[in-house]
Amino acid sequence: MGGSADLKRLAWVRSVLSYFKLTLITLLLSLATSQVEAQSLNNIVSIKQNKPTDQQFPDDGDPTGRRRGGTSRRGDCPNLKTPLTALVPGEETNKKSFLGTTISEYPSFWVYLPQLGSDIRSGEFVLQDQEDNDIWRTRITLPGKSGAISVKLPQNPQYALKPNLKYHWYFNIYCNPTQKSSVYFVDAWVRRVKLTPKLQQQLNNAKSQKYKVYIANNIWYDAITNLGELRRNNSGNRAFVEDWTKLLKSVNLSELAPAPIVQIYTPNK
Repeated sequence: MGGSADLKRLAWVRSVLSYFKLTLITLLLSLATSQVEAQSLNNIVSIKQNKPTDQQFPDDGDPTGRRRGGTSRRGDCPNLKTPLTALVPGEETNKKSFLGTTISEYPSFWVYLPQLGSDIRSGEFVLQDQEDNDIWRTRITLPGKSGAISVKLPQNPQYALKPNLKYHWYFNIYCNPTQKSSVYFVDAWVRRVKLTPKLQQQLNNAKSQKYKVYIANNIWYDAITNLGELRRNNSGNRAFVEDWTKLLKSVNLSELAPAPIVQIYTPNK
């Protein structure tokens, strides 16, 4: 009888051990699956954050400008099919442009240049401080076709943007070079923000495609400059063309995305 009881007890112990072993294996597999799913989710989030998506650039009481081109009241400029447009975040209902940010001391400023008459080739870029004092002013000979153009601030200490200050910029097109009252114009604002160690690390990891990091951090001027230069220098790269379209769409300027980049204005120091 004792031998039979021992055998039954041994069988019961084995059954219990098998149950706990199976439960442990199931638990470990569940944890592993959860970790894989969590990692996959993190990867998806990371990918989504690195793609141009709809950006929010609230006004927040900051100064605003005129994103869609106007004309001087006393001027005699002809009507344009598509207006001169500052490629900046803004609001379409009243053509406002919002304050955008940069981490660069010498950022670039982008505008869409419409088709102009053959006799209109005189443009001007103006950068001012908050008290309307000129920091830099330059005349630009405009190209003979429509498209996006950029104007880079000269790399000279007297023009460098200071952190946390707001700057007002204008782009003017003179219909008659002898009459400054005949002009198309847009204006917008920029503020330089400090480069943090975290942002620097993200930019280092992004290598050449830094625009994805700028977009994720709402740093408009550097995002459009990096992506615009990549698009212009790699015209056969569909990814850059698609991301350029998404970026302009995110600020309600998608109709201007197909336009070529026709001029990168880099002045002497």
